[in-house]
Amino acid sequence: MDLDRFAADAPADDAPGDARVCVVATQPETFERCRAGFYPAPRSYDRTRAAFGYMAFYRTAPVSAITHYARVVDRAEQTRGEPGPMDETDWAALIDPFSAERVVVVFELDDLVPLERPVENDLNGVRGAWYCTIDELRAAGTLSGLRKRADA
Repeated sequence: MDLDRFAADAPADDAPGDARVCVVATQPETFERCRAGFYPAPRSYDRTRAAFGYMAFYRTAPVSAITHYARVVDRAEQTRGEPGPMDETDWAALIDPFSAERVVVVFELDDLVPLERPVENDLNGVRGAWYCTIDELRAAGTLSGLRKRADA
């Protein structure tokens, strides 16, 4: 269980309710990079061109739920082997298992904000990227409830 929402220093859940959110799946290694302030996506993924101000993270393990969101503060392209937020270890862990692309868009993130109530998995997880608002994310109790409101 993730206890971030009970921490005294957790950022406030004060994003505007109508802000657009991109919901993505993260494995444990990717989620740790989100905690460190970045989320990479191969440049060919549609989400790298979509307009949104926040990202929310469906965690495949250990909780199988959307537990956090963060404001996107910047987007930057990085080519493998060139300086940027990602080092070779990041490429090997986050990109190589999913894509042979050599260019990614790195979403630079503000601090992760824990949701008051995680959005529980009652489907087969999140595939691709879903788009919703912060209010829809806060109101959803389950992925199927969010899926009905979200754009994919």
